[in-house]
Amino acid sequence: MNRILKLLPELQGHEMATVQAAIQDLTDEEAEAFAQIYRARRKDEQTILILCLLGLFVIPGIQRFFVDQIGMGILYLFTVGLCIIGSIVDLVNYRKLAEEYNIKIMREVIPLVKNGQQSA
Repeated sequence: MNRILKLLPELQGHEMATVQAAIQDLTDEEAEAFAQIYRARRKDEQTILILCLLGLFVIPGIQRFFVDQIGMGILYLFTVGLCIIGSIVDLVNYRKLAEEYNIKIMREVIPLVKNGQQSA
């Protein structure tokens, strides 16, 4: 736990535990490279919350575009957030959107770091 707090102090709760489990087999150098790349690519929960609010009131689907769900973003855009209901659901589940995206990024970054392809 101490290692993850030094590398990524901004992580909290479930995300911290997930990342800790993922990097336990990495060397210190690989863990530092992972932390740099992951920090650059991960999405913050508060940013997604703000985008969900914007998606509800201004641009439907903007939160989906932000988490690389382009198809869903287009669907939300053309259906006005699936008749606003989808936007409300996203607003309630904004943490899940962030967690799913960040886990996807973590799974992409771990093999890069293990193979020595350490580019952000």
